[in-house]
Amino acid sequence: MNNPEEIQHFIDVLLKEDSFVKAAKKLYISQPYLTQLIKRIEDRLGTPIIDRDKKPYALTQAGLLYYQYLENISYNKQQLNKKLAQYTHPNKEIIRIGILESLGTYLLPEILPDFLKKNPRVEIQLFENFPRESERNLLSGNIDCYIGQTPEAIDSSLDIVSNGGERYYVVISPSSPYYQEGKFILKPDDLNLKDLLQEPFVLSVPGSAIRHQVNGVFQRFHLEPRVVLESKNIITATSLAIHGMGLTISTASIIKRIGETPINLFPLSYDLINVTFFIATKAEKTKSQALKNLVEEFKKKNLQPIIR
Repeated sequence: MNNPEEIQHFIDVLLKEDSFVKAAKKLYISQPYLTQLIKRIEDRLGTPIIDRDKKPYALTQAGLLYYQYLENISYNKQQLNKKLAQYTHPNKEIIRIGILESLGTYLLPEILPDFLKKNPRVEIQLFENFPRESERNLLSGNIDCYIGQTPEAIDSSLDIVSNGGERYYVVISPSSPYYQEGKFILKPDDLNLKDLLQEPFVLSVPGSAIRHQVNGVFQRFHLEPRVVLESKNIITATSLAIHGMGLTISTASIIKRIGETPINLFPLSYDLINVTFFIATKAEKTKSQALKNLVEEFKKKNLQPIIR
């Protein structure tokens, strides 16, 4: 067997079931076949990959290296297929979009379904990275467009179309001393923002677009954030805050997606912090009609998530 994804799956099931017999049954193969498959891999590598002397089964150190090797093969194969798509599917036009994962969970469902209905020959490839990496990928030609927020912070040589945006809120769980029973969205004069900012916070990691703006809020009040935990994903940070790990600063589209109550939301003024959505393309590059259509689809959408 030479399929790395299938070998990974076999190993996953074997480790989960902790038995060659049970794993083989789950995989709809014979136990001798599974045993011989693992043995052939170990013979080829010259070392065991499964520690059978312990219960539950575990990967050996060599097994961990082999598993990571399989993951790399799978990833590289996917990347190769993406790059070959323009040649293997000549009747389709590929549009490569760079976007932050958490932002994409709101914006892409708003834009792509209608766009693809109108442009059935287009295939979308997503490159979900941090903003700076997406910007670099666009400038180097590795992607065709970059959808993000805070257009003021990106390279001015790019063609930028802005549309919509959303508000930021401080998320306050019932475990916070600042929580107000029976309320949802607080009024600006219900609490003192500077007091809130001195509480423990769960934040997205440095380098994210939201963290950059959030740091600016703390700087306006000459405060250093008391960070108890950082996450690459603002959805994770928001969910942790809702469950009482600390306060966080998040946006309407993220909070709506989690949808858990009771919480308080303290609105931050647009003058202090705000999100503006944009789509960026290379200025000097001749744009295909499909890419122009995607920009137009972005422009006409009502991208204003609101919490009530």
